[in-house]
Amino acid sequence: MGEHERSVDWEAAYRALQAAYEAQGQQLAQALETIAQQAQRIADLEARLAKDSHNSSKPPSSDGLGRRPRSLRRPSGRRTGGQAGHRGQTLPLVETPDAVVRHAPTACAQCQARLEGLAGTVVERRQVHDWPPPRLEVTEHQVEAVRCPACGALARGSFPAEVRAPVQYGPRVRAAAVYLNQYQLVPEERTSEALADLFGAAVSDGTIASWVGQASAQLAPAVARIADLVAAGAHQHADETGIHVQGKLHWLHVNSTRWLTHLAWHRQRGRAATEAIGIWPRFRGWATHDRWASYDAYAHCQHS
Repeated sequence: MGEHERSVDWEAAYRALQAAYEAQGQQLAQALETIAQQAQRIADLEARLAKDSHNSSKPPSSDGLGRRPRSLRRPSGRRTGGQAGHRGQTLPLVETPDAVVRHAPTACAQCQARLEGLAGTVVERRQVHDWPPPRLEVTEHQVEAVRCPACGALARGSFPAEVRAPVQYGPRVRAAAVYLNQYQLVPEERTSEALADLFGAAVSDGTIASWVGQASAQLAPAVARIADLVAAGAHQHADETGIHVQGKLHWLHVNSTRWLTHLAWHRQRGRAATEAIGIWPRFRGWATHDRWASYDAYAHCQHS
């Protein structure tokens, strides 16, 4: 092989090595770019996983069972329980109890003489506060017919407006059912069980749902009045959280002042819900919230 041929081979090898080096450089640049993108993606996912209802606008219902709230309270150095000077609360003795049970000795502890029928003196009192035996009280309403002595016509009385059926439950049973189901958040089936166990009232789930609907209709004017007062107030707190209504995700919206709280559920979380509920469009005061974008969109009030 001549000198010229060896020179050509070296130049070809150099160009091949240079091309391979450049290709590897491009591959390395692409790999570094991919690693950077993946690192940013991981950081975004970790930041998203770290968000909960305490550090973002996410509702508490999205926190999951694995998250435990951390207390912000610091040790005070005091022992647990009631502190010195704290006024405790206990059941007081009443002056006129509903029932009195006397416990007199039947025999002398020293000589065993019989003591039945002898007058004694009360030396100590103790009282037990308890429910009366739970039972339904049945009130029968009877309509009378009276013959008029003047004209001979037969006049007939009428039942009260709330007595509509031959047999029905009264307002106290209905109120107890609504209270357990709506305020204490006891499901309808368990509310039915509680009424049967405590009072012997056999109430179906459907009846409880009907009573809740009736109570809602009766309270509608009061709820509307609360909304008006919150909207006209100088300051309000606002928030929303996810709830399930008939198995579907809805949002429970709260608007509150120091003395009033308005709750309303809606299928949507954002502007469509706040407009439908009607408090935010009318509010002109100062609002405290988590800076959810739908709240910040209302520019006619102050935000914090």
